[in-house]
Amino acid sequence: MPPIPPLFVLPVPPSVATSSTQNQQGEFICTQPSPQVYLLSFSYPPDNRLTPAFNQSFLLALDIIEHRLPRGVVITTSTISKFYSNGLDFENAIRDPTFFPSSLFPLWRRLVTYPMPTVALMNGHAFAGGLMTAMMHDYRIMNPHKGFVCLNELDFGAALQPAMASVFRVKLNMTTFRNMVLESRRFPALEALKEGIIDGVGDVDETLAFIGEMKLTQKAQGASYGKIKEEMYREVVKDLDEGPDTPKTLTARDLDRNRRDSEAKKRVDEYQAVLRRAKL
Repeated sequence: MPPIPPLFVLPVPPSVATSSTQNQQGEFICTQPSPQVYLLSFSYPPDNRLTPAFNQSFLLALDIIEHRLPRGVVITTSTISKFYSNGLDFENAIRDPTFFPSSLFPLWRRLVTYPMPTVALMNGHAFAGGLMTAMMHDYRIMNPHKGFVCLNELDFGAALQPAMASVFRVKLNMTTFRNMVLESRRFPALEALKEGIIDGVGDVDETLAFIGEMKLTQKAQGASYGKIKEEMYREVVKDLDEGPDTPKTLTARDLDRNRRDSEAKKRVDEYQAVLRRAKL
């Protein structure tokens, strides 16, 4: 297949707020491999971290496709062969109080309510926030030869915010979700397909065939497509919209957890005191 000229190219500037390894400029390139199918390929070395600059370019690319191009299907993928996305630049994300409510959650909300079909073509690893981003798409296709999908927050001590967890509760069965979050299990493509995490395996050609078989380009013409998604995923949308209140919610949970922990320790102390008196 000859090179496909891009419909547009958006730069992703390096950010001084990111880690020292995420200091190269990236880009989003939109091509049209098939009529009314838009392949949005991103590259943000070394592993497509979800930084504010990356998220803003992603959001703008989705806006351009919706408002400047005929309605169709959006495929997102990475041109970095090893990674679809390795998730957040975690240390900087948690230091920035605006990151979740003003950068990450608006991108996820845009994806989960996008008024056209979206397909995440996971060419490589999709870890943590990278997998969450893929889950905000309507469909997922995964490279059958390499890469894992994984929620590994347990491994680096991160909690799941409500807006991070709800999309998995809505789209997966609870046993699969449990294995993902409480075991940090890594799913290769065929296992992910069996568990319903992805909808198919392959590369661009197989994704285009999937779009054709599902008649997604035709479905994209429905004026109510986005509205239906807003209702179908209303729990996810609600948690994303309430993102600014998440710190208060988590603080209240911490206080309640500490209270219950203190009560549990008190019960243990009282029990041990009874044992000591019984020995006298």
